Amino acid sequence: MAGQKIYTYDSSDAFTQKFMPGITATRMIKPDADWFFIVRVEEMYKLVTRQVPASRSIHHTCIYLTSGTATMKIGSDQYRISKGELLLVPAGQVFSFGPGDVNRGYLLGFHPDMLTRSADKKAALHRFTFLQVWGYPKIQPAPDTSRAILHICKRLLTEYSSYGQSRPAILQPYLMALLGEVDTASPATKPTSAAAGTRIANQFRELITRHITTEQLVSDYAQRLHITPNHLNKVVKAATGKSPTRWIDEAIVSEAKILLYQSDASIGEIAAIVGISDAAYFSRLFKKYEGVTPLTYRQRIEKS
Repeated sequence: MAGQKIYTYDSSDAFTQKFMPGITATRMIKPDADWFFIVRVEEMYKLVTRQVPASRSIHHTCIYLTSGTATMKIGSDQYRISKGELLLVPAGQVFSFGPGDVNRGYLLGFHPDMLTRSADKKAALHRFTFLQVWGYPKIQPAPDTSRAILHICKRLLTEYSSYGQSRPAILQPYLMALLGEVDTASPATKPTSAAAGTRIANQFRELITRHITTEQLVSDYAQRLHITPNHLNKVVKAATGKSPTRWIDEAIVSEAKILLYQSDASIGEIAAIVGISDAAYFSRLFKKYEGVTPLTYRQRIEKS
């Protein structure tokens, strides 16, 4: 049981069939949409009839609104956007959301391989900091940039509606243009993001996503980053507003939330999977951040 892996949705079809079982009849998302899709968010959202619990995908996801609001939990924080704003969920990041929002706009998803079709593949993969798990997911572009994003979304939807993903030579340049516009509005592009402390904090958060079930001490990550635990505490707190310990705790809880939904494992078994040998301590930690015990959280999911 300790070796059990968290399921990651590897296609838009797998995710939508799970949470929006009526979507096949709409033909909004093509059957072969394994590396790109775009739909009107209001058309897809009306098919969401229950809470989507903590999940993750191998695809990047972007929501751009032309009216209304959208609320989503990304990682351990909740974000809310309105007209002209975007939310980006990086591939591999934990997310959850529920029904009830009233909005219009565009929802698109794309595989990271879409970015490697450019001439400089390595640069493309690392250029957009908002697509990193440590990036800031809420983007608030200036009016001119927002209008440019809207124009590109309309063009992508027209192309996808007519040809699906069969013409990558058209889809990929438009996608890169959209991401380029988003990049100009990303908080991570500000000069302060180049500070050494911010870079360390970003590296720390990326390391957590890889090692959280086996390394849960600040000293573990300080050693990997070749700095002292005290220095790591200072720079992470200054850059993010949270201590490294809190980031670690929240990452543990995020992994547990996915397992509570995806598996039938006992609370003790889930505690072991996320690297905690004491089930009672695990339950206390979970309740500290979620407000309910792991068992109550699971029961709520089952009733939703």
